[in-house]
Amino acid sequence: MTPLDSDWRSRTIQILFVAALVALWDYAGQHGLISPVLLPRLRAVIVKFVQIVQTDTLYINLAVTVFELLVAFAISASAGLALGYLVGRSRYGVLVFEPLLAGMFAVPIIVFLPLFILFFGIGMESKIAFGATYSFFPIVLNTIGGIAQVDPRFVTVARSMGASDRQMFRRVLLPAALPVIVTGLRIGCIVCFLSILGSEMIAGISGLGSRIVTLGEGMNTAEMFAYIAFVIVMAMILNISLTRMQRRFGETGGRA
Repeated sequence: MTPLDSDWRSRTIQILFVAALVALWDYAGQHGLISPVLLPRLRAVIVKFVQIVQTDTLYINLAVTVFELLVAFAISASAGLALGYLVGRSRYGVLVFEPLLAGMFAVPIIVFLPLFILFFGIGMESKIAFGATYSFFPIVLNTIGGIAQVDPRFVTVARSMGASDRQMFRRVLLPAALPVIVTGLRIGCIVCFLSILGSEMIAGISGLGSRIVTLGEGMNTAEMFAYIAFVIVMAMILNISLTRMQRRFGETGGRA
């Protein structure tokens, strides 16, 4: 079986699984197996979905969430890549800081959300700070791991040929560590999106997460599920785009 055949088979299984869930949802709604208050009919959700994509409310909230995501990820990626590179260059730094950072990442940072709100307020600032903090850890840990795993012989040979620090980074360290670093960026971006969405749902005045909670509190479950479906589609597009980027950079790093 070729990799292409395997990929198509996995995609087919995924599509069939989603289709089965949707069919089960439609069947349960039409036969009244679950209360419409808890699970609205599929057709009602589709109608609401078509309606919300034609309203300004969706795009106003989407713009807030996307802006928070872009700013938070830019902060976490910059800090994570810089610190990860500095720590990964030193074997002693790896021994000291990698377990410390991994231990901090294991702590459920969501419990500190009230502190972010206390320091930054209930607006976008707290969501950006929370998303940047949460996504910082997978980026810095993967960067440390990628830099630290570079074969020391490559570094020795490059130094013996008179490579400068800049040349060492561009020609040796970055190509060898790139697949692992890009994996960290992919995970970090997804974590950033989920943490921002979650913080909006817990304590937000705007954004997709806040809108979903508002609709749920008003028992407008059909429109709420329409927004949830939109977020799922958005997350799928983000994940597929990042996965393709990861494969592309992984191939580039492998050829280098």
